Amino acid sequence: MDTAPILLFVYNRPAHTRQALEALSRNTLSADSDLFIYSDAARSEADRAAVEEVRHIVREAKGFRQVHVTEREQNWGLARNIINGVTTMVNRYGRVIVLEDDLVVAPHFLQFMNDALDVYADVPQVGHIQACDFTNDPSLPDTFLIKWTGSWGWATWKRAWQFFNPDGKALLEELERKKLTYTFDFNGKYGYTRMLRRQTEGKNNSWAIRWNASLFLNGILSLNVGKSLVQNTGFDGSGTNCGGGNLYQSGLYMEPLPVVKIEPIEECAEARKAYSRYYAKTNSFTAKAIRRLKRTLKGDFGA
Repeated sequence: MDTAPILLFVYNRPAHTRQALEALSRNTLSADSDLFIYSDAARSEADRAAVEEVRHIVREAKGFRQVHVTEREQNWGLARNIINGVTTMVNRYGRVIVLEDDLVVAPHFLQFMNDALDVYADVPQVGHIQACDFTNDPSLPDTFLIKWTGSWGWATWKRAWQFFNPDGKALLEELERKKLTYTFDFNGKYGYTRMLRRQTEGKNNSWAIRWNASLFLNGILSLNVGKSLVQNTGFDGSGTNCGGGNLYQSGLYMEPLPVVKIEPIEECAEARKAYSRYYAKTNSFTAKAIRRLKRTLKGDFGA
């Protein structure tokens, strides 16, 4: 089988990295897959020891056809590291599967991603595959199409990545000019537009919000799952962009998840409603206040 290359981005979390590698190596297609690991350099002296420990772990990674490790000599930051790594490898191989160090995958994750990359390879309206479901909404079908991109265990093709626009200001202006911000924000239920605006102001450096906006503005859909094959373990306060609270918990679906081509190729209206419901429930002022109070009482002072 001509499997897609796996890109794994790591930094300074040894325990998360080891857990991510162990889960990935237990996948049914791991031995037939090439793994490319990108290790960012320490941002400060305080991070140096942890970065070196992570590098020791990834140098010893086993269970894959081949393992290639790129050790950055300077701190690139996650956005630059991912944009460069994905661009380089998708141009070389035509398609990629992308993971970060805080993602634990189910045993059939690679099978699903490779199947989906094959099934939708020649469908230009689909540009992204996302294998994590954090809504836990039982109404969602096993797979569905939606105008939204998640960044926790994803894949894409060269033909789609060409639409990636790193210019957040241009993306924001186009969203506002076309009066699409309300839809982009799931009917105002989640602040994706605010996230993009903060990126343009230098208050975050999210590559994912720019990828999301790039495909959204081009009318390109994502294939998503209603049974999660990815679990994010980074909401423990250990990550740069992940606070506490375990807001996005998801259980792993441990069985194979078949990929059946969806016809017609259009957004699932019920899935968009399910996401809007989820964000309405979790992103309201009251919900945020309750979560913050619960975390404070537990001694968790994450964002």
